[in-house]
Amino acid sequence: MDYDQLALTLHEKYKGKITTALRDTRELGRDELSAYYSPGVAAVSRAIADNPASLPRYTWTNNLVAVISDGSAILGLGDLGPKAAMPVMEGKALLFKHFAGVDSVPIVLDVHTPDEIVAAVKAIAPSFGAINLEDIAAPKCFEIEERLKAELSIPVFHDDQHGTAIVVLAGLINAMKVVHKKLSGCKVVTVGAGAAGTAIIKLLRLYGVREIIAVDSRGIISDARTDLNSEKKALLEFVDRDKTGTMEDAIAGADIFIGVSKGGLLTQAHIQSMAANPIVFALANPIPEIMPDQAKHAGVAVIATGRSDFPNQVNNALAFPGIFRGALDNGVKKITDQHKIAAAEALAALVDNPTADQVIPSPFDERVVSAVSAVIK
Repeated sequence: MDYDQLALTLHEKYKGKITTALRDTRELGRDELSAYYSPGVAAVSRAIADNPASLPRYTWTNNLVAVISDGSAILGLGDLGPKAAMPVMEGKALLFKHFAGVDSVPIVLDVHTPDEIVAAVKAIAPSFGAINLEDIAAPKCFEIEERLKAELSIPVFHDDQHGTAIVVLAGLINAMKVVHKKLSGCKVVTVGAGAAGTAIIKLLRLYGVREIIAVDSRGIISDARTDLNSEKKALLEFVDRDKTGTMEDAIAGADIFIGVSKGGLLTQAHIQSMAANPIVFALANPIPEIMPDQAKHAGVAVIATGRSDFPNQVNNALAFPGIFRGALDNGVKKITDQHKIAAAEALAALVDNPTADQVIPSPFDERVVSAVSAVIK
């Protein structure tokens, strides 16, 4: 299937992917319209003014998420600007509705500094029940999310970071059952220290993994490096900061390789240098760090990618619909680290008997959203 051509055809045919619809599907007459707008709606405005917490009771904010990007890190395409981000944000809105029945509005911002983005999001936040940040480049995405979480009273979740980390952890929990190892005792190498890589490292450390080596384009991130920005210096708290060397040095003897970097980076020789029964999560899109057939020929025990045409797809759609469904339904104001771990464990539990080709449930498994949303409370 030529998905590029199909995407262009469908988007042009339907002029996008989403629309709005009325919740009251009856035929509306004079009385209903007068109640929904003037003069009756004034009573609802007064009720909300008297009790701002009643906003979700009377408006669609009980089920509404803003999907927000500045277009600075679109999928694997990079900084293409806000207009080019719109089809991706519409796609996210489609997935929200399709999988979890969550309404969402795609919003692309033509501002790009943390101060500008934070100000813009805060200005529109009263219109929404939650905020999903998307495709905002590192390192500014870290500051933006932390500031918004601190300054808003509704959930804020950067899916590129935490959705990926949740699904990776779920897959690793089950991969351990396949290779008969304990995750806490594994040597983990993460290549790529952007939004997803940083979140994965932090969640794995929180889950009890003791030996994590982070690698960027210049080698192992360590105390010996003099070229680290503030975010990578902060990452030293979560990794083995005494290790030095190249990516090859890091991979040698590793139990788990997690790639969130670029396609073709990992070779069969790299895998053969790893510990027995190695696990590879090659998550670069659209071309993974190594193709699954090559990884299997090199002796990998479990291989996962970000692609839908191979087993074990690490797909954020497994996480974010249920995360927001639970937050909206249960009045959750902050998505915590404990929520993320609980969501990963709930996803892992959906795979009854993990095998090399199934350590992650399918996003089409009808149990996924309810399992995740149940632990967001």
